[in-house]
Amino acid sequence: MRIGLGYDVHRLVPGRRLVLGGVEIPFHLGLAGYSDADVALHALCDALLGAAALGDIGQHFPPGDPRFRDIDSRHLLQQVGRLIADLPARVVNVDLVVLAEQPRLAPYIPAMRSAIAAALGISPAQVSVKAATNEGLGFVGRGEGIAAYAVALIDP
Repeated sequence: MRIGLGYDVHRLVPGRRLVLGGVEIPFHLGLAGYSDADVALHALCDALLGAAALGDIGQHFPPGDPRFRDIDSRHLLQQVGRLIADLPARVVNVDLVVLAEQPRLAPYIPAMRSAIAAALGISPAQVSVKAATNEGLGFVGRGEGIAAYAVALIDP
């Protein structure tokens, strides 16, 4: 078994959609980024790539590459899943925590679990997603951005 850890953060800005865990969430701000800026899926991609010792998300999907402009991060996660399968290896489970003061994410967690499972071709029972606030501390606590941590276990 091999484990990987991922982290991502993006700034909240007006005029962008808020997409987390592959789910669009109604909110007056969205995340700034070259792709859809889905911090949860970006952290998960890095966790999976780390577990497989395949580098990081920026190596595989470089910012500035026109192929990835505004791309749905579920497509990036699917590609990472194919890289894992090609090793060959299988995803055992993934666990994510999304840090955001607002909006409240709990109602969207089942849809996030389903979207992640579908992208990776695994069961939602193998996907854990949690949401937490930063208790008003730091950039997350001030509502300036959203961060995510992910761990992934693969069986090579």
